[in-house]
Amino acid sequence: MQALCHCNDCRKITGSTFSTNIFAPTADLSLVSGAPKTMSKRTDKGNIITSYFCGECGTTLWRESDGIEGIKVVKAGILDEMSDRRPDQELYSDRRAAWLPAIEGAEQKKSTD
Repeated sequence: MQALCHCNDCRKITGSTFSTNIFAPTADLSLVSGAPKTMSKRTDKGNIITSYFCGECGTTLWRESDGIEGIKVVKAGILDEMSDRRPDQELYSDRRAAWLPAIEGAEQKKSTD
């Protein structure tokens, strides 16, 4: 699944109006080198979400939450090639900036549920 997220937290960690995410099974991904730093916090729903980021440059690499176990939410901007990936969902679409249009054909959801 590929999704844009318009929640306040994603806007703040990206410094933009939304984040672009790829939801991938944890078992399908592995870290090739390095040891990311982490920061955990409680979400509006009460779940713990942990951000994994580069200790050198601070780039958020992925996030994990006990609200969606077994999934890594990879920040799409870290990938070298994204031209063939189109978001199929928009999360927290009711929080989308008023001037930003919905992605045609993408499911519009008011949360991650």
